[in-house]
Amino acid sequence: MTIKTIFLDRDGVINKDTNYLSKIEEFEFINGIFKTCQYLLSIDYEIIVVTNQSGIARGYYSEEDFQNITQWMLSQFEINGVKILDVLHCPHSPDSNCNCRKPNPGLFIKAENKYDIDMEKSWMIGDSERDIQAANSAGIKKTILVRSGQKINESKSNAMFFLDSIYQANQIIT
Repeated sequence: MTIKTIFLDRDGVINKDTNYLSKIEEFEFINGIFKTCQYLLSIDYEIIVVTNQSGIARGYYSEEDFQNITQWMLSQFEINGVKILDVLHCPHSPDSNCNCRKPNPGLFIKAENKYDIDMEKSWMIGDSERDIQAANSAGIKKTILVRSGQKINESKSNAMFFLDSIYQANQIIT
């Protein structure tokens, strides 16, 4: 049986984007993230995080550093009653030739194959046009860009909706 999924970018959507986040003490959740995710789970969506982490390839932090932050982040979600199905990341640099770095769809396709996701019923919530392009390339048309991360040129975006924060997503996703 297929599942419907909310794909979330990490930096700028789940937490404040501090450019190459590498320490737990620098991790600051976006206001309303837990309540929004609780709501999304209550209406039968699964949640998967898809994130570019070029800081690994650039040597700013290690894969182990990223995994430590991820485990801590997941524990905070769990404490707040939210189960994240998976966290998929691209550790490569922007000039690599990988298929997993957004705007390429590799992370989404990996998730779709692993969990039998109905991409037409799924959503992407991101903070950059890269997130929207990757989702669209993977067959996800329901997209939201939040203004809590990157600067967005809304007039040139393919996103369906623009919100100030993920906290407003429950007004769109029902």
